[in-house]
Amino acid sequence: MSGVDAATAWSLVREALRVCPGQRRAITVCTGDASLEVAPGGAWSAAPSPDDAAAMMFDLYLPLCATPGESLVVAQMGQSLDGYVATADGDSCYVTGEADRAHLHCLRALVDAVIVGAGTVSADDPRLTVRAVEGEQPVRVVLARNGALDPAAHVLVDGAGPTLVVHAEDARPVKGDGLALATDAEGFFAPHTLLQALAARGLRRVLVEGGGRTVSRFLCAGALDRAHVTIAPLLIGAGRRGIDLPPATSIGHALRPPARRFLLGEDVLFDLDLRSG
Repeated sequence: MSGVDAATAWSLVREALRVCPGQRRAITVCTGDASLEVAPGGAWSAAPSPDDAAAMMFDLYLPLCATPGESLVVAQMGQSLDGYVATADGDSCYVTGEADRAHLHCLRALVDAVIVGAGTVSADDPRLTVRAVEGEQPVRVVLARNGALDPAAHVLVDGAGPTLVVHAEDARPVKGDGLALATDAEGFFAPHTLLQALAARGLRRVLVEGGGRTVSRFLCAGALDRAHVTIAPLLIGAGRRGIDLPPATSIGHALRPPARRFLLGEDVLFDLDLRSG
């Protein structure tokens, strides 16, 4: 065959995850005439040589397959240059481009569960499914303290994948499978407690997809292993913020994790390693 293309690379990435999630040793996987060797941590070599799109796919996704242990918590967010994920009225279609949306589907295919807040379901009515790439559908986890969701929301009626509604102990979900959890002093679910409850159900690889407040709470709690933040060449001016953390007392105290950059069409994706060091 000629070089490894993006479609073949994606098949090899999925096979690497299937063979040895949370790998602690080098593994070799094959599909057709192509082979891929992955070292602990995500370093890789492939034969025949991959094209540029395939090489980027290996660089971007294999570290997610090679996270030590069986658990992984990664956040994804697309925002404007000035830090907004939507206008003040909630319009977010679309802040980032098609390449970033395909990337989001890849992330969903590499995890057991996708977490969003009830506000995201209300504003965007997302499907939270894998449609742009080959892959298994994740469990859709919706955080709804009072259990209230539009009973016609895609995640409750489309049958494309299972949905788990996380609600407070004194509430009941309007529809779908429910998980009752205690809330903290501010009325929110503690990220680590939620992750432990999901792990007890076998959902150890988790994508925190939105919205901005949900991602920010996980980041502030130190509950993320990685964050994929895509910046679009767009200026909104005002609206709903993306990452929103307590202010640093100085630049020296600001969070500056190791980062890698990837071009997704006109957008730039930053892969932040929140567990290094």
